[in-house]
Amino acid sequence: MDFIFLKAMKFGQQHHLRQNVYFQLFFWTALFLFGIVRDYGEYDGSMSSTTLIYNFCHWIFQIAGANFIYYILIRNFFDQKKYIPFSLYLVLSLYLISVTNRIFIVYGAEPFFIDEPQDSFYSIFTDIRYLLTHYTFSFISAAFIFISVMFVIRYRDEKESTTQLLKEKAELELKSLKSQLNPHFLFNTLNNIYALSLTNSEKTSESISRLSDILDYILYQGPKNEIPASEELAVIDHYIALESLRYNKERLKISKEINLNSAATIPPLLYLTLVENAFKHGAGKSRDQTEIKIDVSSDESYLIFKIENTCSGDETNNPEGIGLKNIEKQLRLHYQDHFVFNVSRENHIFKVEIKTPAAL
Repeated sequence: MDFIFLKAMKFGQQHHLRQNVYFQLFFWTALFLFGIVRDYGEYDGSMSSTTLIYNFCHWIFQIAGANFIYYILIRNFFDQKKYIPFSLYLVLSLYLISVTNRIFIVYGAEPFFIDEPQDSFYSIFTDIRYLLTHYTFSFISAAFIFISVMFVIRYRDEKESTTQLLKEKAELELKSLKSQLNPHFLFNTLNNIYALSLTNSEKTSESISRLSDILDYILYQGPKNEIPASEELAVIDHYIALESLRYNKERLKISKEINLNSAATIPPLLYLTLVENAFKHGAGKSRDQTEIKIDVSSDESYLIFKIENTCSGDETNNPEGIGLKNIEKQLRLHYQDHFVFNVSRENHIFKVEIKTPAAL
C-alpha cells in the first residue's frame, strides 16, 4: 500500500512538473513574440536585427529573474509571512538582475554588432536612472504578469487538491462505516443460524444458502459508490426469507409495497441495514406478533424508503446504535444536506423514512 501511495505521489509530481514546463514555454514564447510585434509597429513595419538581439537578451533575464522571484523569494519569504526580508531581498534582486542584464548586453552581446566604447562597470552599477528606465521597469512588467498567472494556477491546483483530499477522506470514512456495519450484520445473522443449528432444524441449510447470497452482495456490491435500488431490494428479499425461517406465520407479518418508476440509485447496504434493524428490535425483542411494513416509491427526482415495525413497550430502537448512526453518516457523506432522514416512535411503532435524490 505504501509503495502504491509513493508511486502515486511521484506520478503527481511529474505531472505537475510537465504542466509547469509547458506553461512556461507557452508564456515566455508568447511574451517574446508580443515584444517583437510591438517593436515592429513602433518602427513603422521594420525592425533591425540589433533590436531583436536586445529583446532576446532582455527576455533571457526576464525568464530567470521572474522564476527566481517566484520560486525563491515568494516561496521562502512571502509565503512564510516574512514580509520585511522579502521586500529587502526583492529590491536587491531587482537591482542585481538589472545590473547583470546590462553587463551581459554591454560586454557579451554589443561587441558583436557595435563598435563603440563600452560603459564602465562603475557607470553600470551607479547609473540608477538608466537601469530603472531601460531594464528594471520592463523586467517588473514581465515578472508581474508571470507571477500573477502563477498565483492563479497555484490557487486552482490547491483548490483541486483540497477537493481531492476531501473526496478521499469521505471515501475512507464510508469504508470505515461499512467495515463497522458488515461485522454488525454478520454477527446477528450468524447468531440466528447458530440458534437454528442447536435445534437441528431443517431450515439451517436453507439459511446458510440465503446467507451466501447476502455475503456475495456485501463483498461485490458493498464497496461500490452506488448501485440500483432494485438490487438492494432483491437482497432484502433474501434477508427477509432468511429471517422468516426463525419464526412461524403467527409471530411475523411482513408487507411490502414497491413502486419504482425510475432507475434510482442508492449507496449499497443503506436499506438493508434498516430492514435488519427492524427485525432486531421488532421480532427479535418481542414474543408477540411483530409486523414489519416496507414501502418504497420513486419518481424522476426522488426515492423514498419507509419502514416501520411494532415493538414492545420497553424497546426503544436506540437511534444512537451502530446501524442507524452509520446510516445517517452515510447519508451525510453521500448527499451532504440533500436528504431527509426521519426516525420516530409512537404507540409501540418504530418508523424510519429516508428521502434521497433518485441519482447520486
